[in-house]
Amino acid sequence: MSKLSFSDILDYLSDALGTIFSVIKSITFVDIIDIVLLTFLIYYLLKIIRETRAGQLLKGVVWIVIIYLICKTVGLKSMTFLLDNTLNIGLIAILIMFQPELRRALEKFGSTNMSKLPLFSFMSEQITTPIEKWQYAIDMICLSCEELSASTTGALFVLERNTKLDVQIKTGTIMNAIPSKELFGNIFYPKTPLHDGAVIMRDGVIHAAACFLPKPEREEFIDKKLGSRHRAAIGMSENSDAIIVVVSEETGTISVAENGVIKRDFDKNTLKEYLVNKMIPEPDSTPSTPKFNRLTLKTKFKYKYNKKEHQKDGKNN
Repeated sequence: MSKLSFSDILDYLSDALGTIFSVIKSITFVDIIDIVLLTFLIYYLLKIIRETRAGQLLKGVVWIVIIYLICKTVGLKSMTFLLDNTLNIGLIAILIMFQPELRRALEKFGSTNMSKLPLFSFMSEQITTPIEKWQYAIDMICLSCEELSASTTGALFVLERNTKLDVQIKTGTIMNAIPSKELFGNIFYPKTPLHDGAVIMRDGVIHAAACFLPKPEREEFIDKKLGSRHRAAIGMSENSDAIIVVVSEETGTISVAENGVIKRDFDKNTLKEYLVNKMIPEPDSTPSTPKFNRLTLKTKFKYKYNKKEHQKDGKNN
């Protein structure tokens, strides 16, 4: 086989560039609108998948397609026949499996103003990492759990991660409050209206209180000694990637549920270590990045919050 000469390479590059320029010249204004709308649709679908358990189901569908292609290539007739018929009704199956997510997405789309749609607002959104808020929130949760455990007061904290918990939030009372030991104590005090249910934390803020959580899928296999709070924590951890902290009303034991598994006998220090590892990403180890200082973050966030409150009080006065 003869090697390509330099002139042949130039001719190849010239033809390729000519093809690219001809395609660019053929693009019209309508084609640009079509591309923008398609990009928005793909972006919105990926956002729905990323924020719900639909991503896990989608991985299963992708694996079925891969297995189907392998079986068809190898020549496994029985498997190819079964998977071929499965994929023929795949669209209906996907609609059935993703029905809750699709319904919530359509409800959200129908109740949103045009100016707030991602197509018009994603350029103006500021990407911020809520490390400071989570560090302060974890400190307050650990202090509260220590006091609630000492007084055997039941409590249920849900720390939201990637899976959005809008369904559970709608069952409670929206608060959007800065976490504090006193506020948690007030919420979970037995004689207050918000004590029965869970507090859902989003981005280090108390987003809602008195929220009802789903039941576990296999409740009969759970230890009979565990009460309703622990069962709700397990159920929530099965339906999302959230971290759920429970304080027992009977024994004061602090427990944590994650991925359907509950771990018990935490104290303030071990709970803080666990939550920091789960909720706060590891700092960049490059020399240009300053060392992660948890005390500085806590003080900085608390100072910002107190400064805002001071400004509000000054305006009111």
